[in-house]
Amino acid sequence: MPLDKTHRKNIISSYNYALSRNGFHPNALLWSSKEVQELRFEKLLNIGIQTGDSVLDVGCGFGDLSAYLLKQGIKDVDYCGIDLSAKLLETGRIHYPAIILQQGDLFDYNPENKSVDYVMLSGTLNNKLGDDGAYALQVIERMFASCRKGIAFNLLDARDEWTAGRWDLQSFHPDVLKEFLSGLSTRVEILDDYLQNDFTVLVWRD
Repeated sequence: MPLDKTHRKNIISSYNYALSRNGFHPNALLWSSKEVQELRFEKLLNIGIQTGDSVLDVGCGFGDLSAYLLKQGIKDVDYCGIDLSAKLLETGRIHYPAIILQQGDLFDYNPENKSVDYVMLSGTLNNKLGDDGAYALQVIERMFASCRKGIAFNLLDARDEWTAGRWDLQSFHPDVLKEFLSGLSTRVEILDDYLQNDFTVLVWRD
């Protein structure tokens, strides 16, 4: 189900404020640095995107993932990004005029089942919504239903004391999440060796 109006408004406001302070920079997307942003992208690409694949980027911000794919030599990707913030998307269209960017969350966009090769998500499910992560799990399920080949996403790690103690951040335990994902696929891999408070999940269709 789509994100409710109150949480949607709060999330958009936080990103628009960050954009007004930082402009076209990863800090506007609440990343600490470009290096950290791209480290997460690097881990996501273990899902196996190849030249010519189609990609849906959920919570795309400016659409920076499209530029990172090109940087890695992955060309002619049919890329579409979706994000709640119209202002982030407006800035993204200036810097990446060749890509498709649309406003909304995954449920607004409502992709058909198995309509895109890969569905990606980086940092989008970190906001605590007071639902013990229920919305995040719904997004993950919908991502998988939409893909033909696989999904890749990152989450905050509840094993990290600082992250787990934050009132505003939603974190997950990797083992619990892997058990949840076992109902979707037998091909699940978790990468947790790159940052102290973050892990990446790769899920392929059987």
